[in-house]
Amino acid sequence: MIQIGDLTLDLNDPVVLVALIGGAVALLIVILLIAALRAAGRSAKAVAPLGQQLGYLGQHVQGLAQGQEGLRASLQMVSDTSTNGQAQLAQTVEQRLAAVQQQMQDRLADNAMRAQRGMTEMQERMKETLHGSSKQTTTSLTQLQERLAAIDKAQDNITKLSGDVLGLQDILSNKQTRGAFGEIQLRDIVSKALPSDSYALQHTLSNGKRADCLIHLPNPPGPIVIDSKFPLEAYEALRAAKDDHAVKQAVAQMKVAVKKHINDISDKYIIDGETADGALMFLPSEAVYAELHANFPELVRAGFDARVWIVSPTTCMATLNTMRAILKDARMREQAGEIRKMLRNLHRDVELVVERAGKLETHFDQARRDVEGISTAAERAGKRAARLDNFDFEEVEAPAPNVVPIQAPEA
Repeated sequence: MIQIGDLTLDLNDPVVLVALIGGAVALLIVILLIAALRAAGRSAKAVAPLGQQLGYLGQHVQGLAQGQEGLRASLQMVSDTSTNGQAQLAQTVEQRLAAVQQQMQDRLADNAMRAQRGMTEMQERMKETLHGSSKQTTTSLTQLQERLAAIDKAQDNITKLSGDVLGLQDILSNKQTRGAFGEIQLRDIVSKALPSDSYALQHTLSNGKRADCLIHLPNPPGPIVIDSKFPLEAYEALRAAKDDHAVKQAVAQMKVAVKKHINDISDKYIIDGETADGALMFLPSEAVYAELHANFPELVRAGFDARVWIVSPTTCMATLNTMRAILKDARMREQAGEIRKMLRNLHRDVELVVERAGKLETHFDQARRDVEGISTAAERAGKRAARLDNFDFEEVEAPAPNVVPIQAPEA
């Protein structure tokens, strides 16, 4: 690069290089002119050729001046072209920058919209999650309240049950109330197992003794008595015994109490000709019943010998179900004549139904034949109508009359 005032010359530019070469040539010519002037004094003969050469050199110098002028014009054109190129380049750069800026703005706007949309979706999901959590929390609180209410109700039931247990203990501690408890339990079991007309509660026998329940069974075995007994004191003493002595006393007390109940039932409620040859002793406690059969088999055998059968609520229900089957069978036998009469009537009704069904079948057969005759007649009528519909009613030409020619008479 060469800086001459405000003008900057680039040695790599071909135009500048040509201009510099032209200047160098002009400088060389001037040097040659000076050398020629110095040699003028040496040889006069060389003046004419030198003048001619100077003329040539002048022409060359003029050509160089013209070339320099053309070079200046070329330099100006190159400068203008460079200016225009710079302007176009600046405009192109501005356009590209504007396009890039617009793209950046579009992308930023798109990203902003996406971010806004993502925020909106996230807010919706958060709302749904919060709503679901709130709903689940409400449901959990409702279930918790229901469970607390159930717990309160169970607590009330436990409190009530505790009171009932205390009341039951008070009832069982008194012999009269304990007997009423056994009678009520027996009444409940009997009422569930047997029809109401097959038993009697608090029935008085011919000996003046009142039975808790009398089952009206057919002969044999005949009416049988169920009496409720509850040896609670002896059983509680047996359960509360801590040493061998207490256990022996409790066992003896248990044997005495149960044997007394067996003998009382055998003496009071087994009457020849009025009741069955046996009776039932109802124990309203499964525990006492299990204790007797587990640890006092001799008492059970004693009951068998006295024809007194010991039953618990469970075994009493099973026994009553068996009695119900016996009562049902007896009633079936009592109603056997009526059943045979109803069967004869049913057989006669069946015969009438069969007879009327035969008559109805005859009517149906006649009706079927009538329908078949109507169908045949209708089919024949249809065929005749079809033939009438296909008949040709075109006009028939009348035959020509036979004309006899009249001949003239012969003259």
